[in-house]
Amino acid sequence: MKPLIYVDGGAGTTGLEIVARLRERDDLSLVLLSDSKRKDFEARSQALNEADIAILCLPDEAAREAVAAIRNQSTRVLDASSVHRISANWTYGFPELEANRREAIAEAGRVSNPGCYATGFSRPGAPAGACRCHSSCLSTLRECHLGVFRRRKK
Repeated sequence: MKPLIYVDGGAGTTGLEIVARLRERDDLSLVLLSDSKRKDFEARSQALNEADIAILCLPDEAAREAVAAIRNQSTRVLDASSVHRISANWTYGFPELEANRREAIAEAGRVSNPGCYATGFSRPGAPAGACRCHSSCLSTLRECHLGVFRRRKK
């Protein structure tokens, strides 16, 4: 069964780019809300709770609200906002940062995306050849995606 991905904030700049790239893939399914439902809290909450992976492309306060709406432990969250970057129980999603970070991301239920400033500043010091993806958010999604398959096999 293909992992179900929901991009909350899929109509914004970051969300549109992620949705466009994910639509090209045949190894996952996307939950897409209509324009009339994308700001409906109940519709968003349902999509968040049905998804295997929820990608939050939202302002900080909206990202907090989205995480609070998730009532199950199986939805994995990748947050592109800055609100959870240093929160307890969240894994910092920069796989090239240190040894074993890639595995930590793959196993994490909550992953914060490092953002462009941290990536641009820190990436030059990461091990040569470690970065396989130009977009830190999509790189992090890849690690989360791998973790979904690992969990299902157990």
